[in-house]
Amino acid sequence: MNQSKENDNLKLYDQVFSSRLLVGTALYPSPAIMAEAISASGSEMITLSLRRQDPENNQGQSIWQHIQQSDCALLPNTAGCHSAQEAITLAQMSREMFNTDFIKLEVIGDDYNLQPDPFETVKAAEILIKQGFKVLPYCTDDLVLCQRLLDAGCQVLMPWGSPIGTGKGLMNPYNLQAIRDRFPTTSLIIDAGIGKPSQAMAAMEMGFDGILLNTAIARAHSPIQMAQAFAQAVNGGRQAYLAGLMESRQTASPSTPILGTPFWQQQ
Repeated sequence: MNQSKENDNLKLYDQVFSSRLLVGTALYPSPAIMAEAISASGSEMITLSLRRQDPENNQGQSIWQHIQQSDCALLPNTAGCHSAQEAITLAQMSREMFNTDFIKLEVIGDDYNLQPDPFETVKAAEILIKQGFKVLPYCTDDLVLCQRLLDAGCQVLMPWGSPIGTGKGLMNPYNLQAIRDRFPTTSLIIDAGIGKPSQAMAAMEMGFDGILLNTAIARAHSPIQMAQAFAQAVNGGRQAYLAGLMESRQTASPSTPILGTPFWQQQ
């Protein structure tokens, strides 16, 4: 694949981003560290969710102030929802609160591995798209489910690499590659399960368009340094994909040509 670096941007619906790393805003040791990590990541879009705040606890307000100062585009999510209607209601509240049509759609079907409910996710996506939302659905690496979400009107898909918070990376590379190959013009972002920069790079080398993560940065010993590492990995993986990766072989092949080189024979 040949594409100039200058024109190589991430397109999500009608918005274009130079960074292909999206980061979350939860689990950080403090709002200040969260803000520094976001800056270090180079991310231009961050996820956040509505939460009931204790009036006596000012941390929620502090987090919001740092988010506003980041100047990043907001991607509210429907984390914690278990039905289409619940997700739709939260999306409507998020649009009113955060003044954005973007929504990360999560409808959880299993509380053990936090696997999304495919049926409720498609149902919610269909309704939200009709209401003018720019839906980024969190889904499994199921090819048929991805097709149904595209049929519903989604222009971006976010299949998991592995269950949320596990850090197991790309559990089913074959499934993910099949999705990439089947939908070559769709913006695809790996969401969930990425625990190491090397895993993010592997996804980008496969041709995925971006990475969304939270825990791996927020829970690192140094979130700021880890954010920088992920930014470099995402950029490196993307450039490797654009350059064209070497195909693996079953047999050895010399890197130095033999033809035309001198040889000596002992007399």
